[in-house]
Amino acid sequence: MVIIPDEKDWTWVLSKPCPECGFDASTVTPATVPGSVLSMLPRWRAVLRREDAAVRPNDHTWSPLEYACHVRDVFGLFGQRLNLMLTEDDAKFDNWDQDQAAIDGDYASADPAQVSNELISEGEQTAESFARVVQDEWPRTGTRSNGSVFTVLTFSQYFLHDVVHHLHDVDG
Repeated sequence: MVIIPDEKDWTWVLSKPCPECGFDASTVTPATVPGSVLSMLPRWRAVLRREDAAVRPNDHTWSPLEYACHVRDVFGLFGQRLNLMLTEDDAKFDNWDQDQAAIDGDYASADPAQVSNELISEGEQTAESFARVVQDEWPRTGTRSNGSVFTVLTFSQYFLHDVVHHLHDVDG
């Protein structure tokens, strides 16, 4: 089964609440991200304990396991990008093809227990990175390969939506 790549530009979630998952970016700051991430980790662990975690609900939707692999990788990527924004002026982000990452990482065949441990570890590390951000750093910038410019503030909002939305996708 082939997943159709998601080519939407999700930066619109910075200006209005997401109608699918209810996420409201206006409530997020880098200071609120760590607690939000840490509070979701047990829910991700529970998703990965399901007997059907590796089962796709249909031929065009990732399984909960595949979503968890993606979120694990999002934690790592966004932690790296955050650190880049905090250490380089107008940081530039390399392109990341999430669909190719799923193929290269063989998300569909991953071990749920291992993914759970990795997701928890990456989530905790990324939460710690956001916890170190001070308010004077919120305006620092980074630019994605498609030209989207983020401040640390909007980057934290965009990041958290991704994690919240995918937990919603898997009914976590």
